[in-house]
Amino acid sequence: MFDFLLLQALCAVREHGTLARAAEALHITASAVSQRIAKLERETGQAMVERAGRGVRLTGAAMVLVAYGDRILSLVDEAEATLDGHRGAVAGRLSVAGFSTAVRGLLPVALGAMRERYPELAVEVSELEPDAASVRVARGELDVAIVQDWFNAPLELPAGLMKAPLLDDVVDVALPESHRLAGRAVLGVEELAGEEWITWPVGAVCHGWLLQTFAEPRVVHTAAEHPTQLALVAAGLGVCVLPRLGRDELPPGVTVAAVRPVLSRHVYAVWRRDVARRPAIGAMVEELAAAADHGAAASGAAGYGAAIFERN
Repeated sequence: MFDFLLLQALCAVREHGTLARAAEALHITASAVSQRIAKLERETGQAMVERAGRGVRLTGAAMVLVAYGDRILSLVDEAEATLDGHRGAVAGRLSVAGFSTAVRGLLPVALGAMRERYPELAVEVSELEPDAASVRVARGELDVAIVQDWFNAPLELPAGLMKAPLLDDVVDVALPESHRLAGRAVLGVEELAGEEWITWPVGAVCHGWLLQTFAEPRVVHTAAEHPTQLALVAAGLGVCVLPRLGRDELPPGVTVAAVRPVLSRHVYAVWRRDVARRPAIGAMVEELAAAADHGAAASGAAGYGAAIFERN
């Protein structure tokens, strides 16, 4: 019988392409991954990996095992989740990821409540773009992700995920105080045609959305963080969209206007269907929904109250 850990190491190498990245995902050393692969080769009498440039690739024999390994690992996750649900304990470890404003605007409140109510649960947080986060949840590398999509640019989720809506986050536009449109409470989308924009880097979900939402946008600067974008706006170097979720105080020299028609993004939590019975996941989603309601009330966004669970 194959050792579960050996199959786990082989599947990780398939997913990540190198021993080092597989080791990072498994929270062990590259040497340990190598030793597990070597042991699997001894037990099967067949080579499992071969060099491919700077990485490795799986042999035909290894791919046969991986097909079974994926199913076995999924069943193990499901069994663990069912046992947790039977026991009813919110304990162990939980990994959560979200995009930047969700990490800033939702997770501090949610994690504070989780720590107080479930002291036996350790939550690990990372910041990731929605597409990357949802893929990692589907692979089992993350337990829960907070993702977003726009009203006119839906995010395609991998199969096997469940989701719960958290809030609809309204975005405004930030302008330099010297801008010709500064001082207006509301601006029409058409009035922003041809503006010079400061936005997220190429490849980010919000960069692509901006290009398809505004007429003839000229992206002159990119930055991954809102404070940097706003500093550039304050210097008179362009305008930027500014979500209400996780918003900090505006720097001097910046003014904000609402946009009509309203621009909003849908924010929701996702997790794998085969671990949906795990109490820690249910507790996390509930606290995220409560944090979203609190934040929505403060910002004027639309919250959803108790989470509504949906299958994808």
